[in-house]
Amino acid sequence: MPGIDQIKQPIAAEIDAFEVKFKESMQSSAPLLNRITHYIVKRKGKQMRPMFVFFAAKLCGGIVEATHRGAALVELLHTATLVHDDVVDNAYERRGFFSINALWKNKIAVLVGDYLLSKGLLLSVNNNDFHLLKIVSEAVEQMSEGELLQVEKVRRMDISEELYFNVIRQKTASLIASCCACGAASTAASEEEIEKMRLFGELVGIAFQIKDDTFDFGTDDVGKPLGIDIKEKKVTLPLIYALNRVDKAERKNIINLVKNHNDDPKKIQQIIDFVNANEGVHYANQKMLEYQNKAFEILDTFPDGDAKTGLQQLVKYTTERKK
Repeated sequence: MPGIDQIKQPIAAEIDAFEVKFKESMQSSAPLLNRITHYIVKRKGKQMRPMFVFFAAKLCGGIVEATHRGAALVELLHTATLVHDDVVDNAYERRGFFSINALWKNKIAVLVGDYLLSKGLLLSVNNNDFHLLKIVSEAVEQMSEGELLQVEKVRRMDISEELYFNVIRQKTASLIASCCACGAASTAASEEEIEKMRLFGELVGIAFQIKDDTFDFGTDDVGKPLGIDIKEKKVTLPLIYALNRVDKAERKNIINLVKNHNDDPKKIQQIIDFVNANEGVHYANQKMLEYQNKAFEILDTFPDGDAKTGLQQLVKYTTERKK
């Protein structure tokens, strides 16, 4: 499988230009804000969200100036939600770096998140990109609803597969869906093409989250601590499937372990072993491939070219990654 640098080769120049513009879009007259936003830019990840935006635009007519604004809008609003999430979760690390709240405390982190949100809104309003703003704002709304639904689900220890898919569709898939829809909408694409790309992104996002949830029950060093979801009492697809395969007594016992012994390493390992013994990870991987294949079917309705190939490789990268 090609690495991320190889995948983005057809849009490498656009990504480089985007990084410069994204940095400029965060500029402030307040020195503290500039210091913090510089820190944020320095620790940006693989730029997969902008890649989805640019590849989608390239597939649907070509990358234009509005595409760059769409990519910046997605990144600004997403970064704002991450900064706020770290405050809510009391998280002091993100991607191996200190979080904003760890370095500058909660009050400043919340204000920085608000600032990034406002910069994203103004970027769209000042350029009359209301169609892009609508797409991304709807995604942020869904992400918030998904988070709240998950909180409620954790409290009730809900073990419904249907509810699991509702949560990840809103919480994770809506963002990737907005990236692809934004890319298409920044061009002269038709409403039908924009909706196709939105659905493509949603399917990819679901596959991505299922893959992420399997790491909790792995046996190798995958970069995500084993049992982290269990510690947070998150009921994910591998666990849901395993619970639905056993009798009521065993099911009750495992749910009790998740609810009341989720900080005991031996009990966590017992839950992991239970899930693997009942083929929870195998089932989740099969479902992930189903969503991946549905995404590929949508791509097959578009003409061949490096944009289509890039998206295919990007999908495979998200579902075949080791961490």
